[in-house]
Amino acid sequence: MTQQSRSIVLTALSDLKQVKNQLAQHAKARELAALRLAQQQAAREKSARLFIDTVGSVEPIKHNNGVNLLAVPPAPIAIQRLMDESQVMKDSLSDDFGVEQLLDTDTDLSYRITGISVEVLNKLRRGDWAIQGQLDLHGFRVDGARQALTEFIHYATDQGWRCVRIVHGKGLGSKDRQPILKNKVRSWLVQTKAVQCFVSARASEGGAGALVVLLAGV
Repeated sequence: MTQQSRSIVLTALSDLKQVKNQLAQHAKARELAALRLAQQQAAREKSARLFIDTVGSVEPIKHNNGVNLLAVPPAPIAIQRLMDESQVMKDSLSDDFGVEQLLDTDTDLSYRITGISVEVLNKLRRGDWAIQGQLDLHGFRVDGARQALTEFIHYATDQGWRCVRIVHGKGLGSKDRQPILKNKVRSWLVQTKAVQCFVSARASEGGAGALVVLLAGV
């Protein structure tokens, strides 16, 4: 083989080697691209599974390109009126009101207005009415308790509640262990027009430390 022929063969082999190297690089690049694509797909699937595991099965919202409007908009809440009425009620409750003669002389000193029968009182005592709300006055001083009670009764009547529970405590933590709030709450409730009757709660609902109150219906 002549020198020129050998030169041509070496050049051809060198070119072939470069081609192989280029092909190998391209193959490696394709493999890396495929690997990245597979990793991205796996990440999306993992995120989707995590979302489904967290929120559960979901369905797309059906859009009808419409706007649902209430036929009659809700009436605005007269906050200032409610506050004024609550303040009037609070101011009308006297701490000096003599309540003893208005309480029934039974074991729990219950109360009922004229027109409310003993049977209604007994039903209240038996728990025939479901309690719809509760006010817990533990930790309140007298003035704060009176304010909380008036606001609660006003809110309850505004909501149309008929039966509520007032937790006043048994006075074991008061000075001289006297049930100050217990007596005050009875006095305030007797002075409240919305109150039709009340009894001591059953043992399972607070016993002597709470009252179940029946309010006037709307």
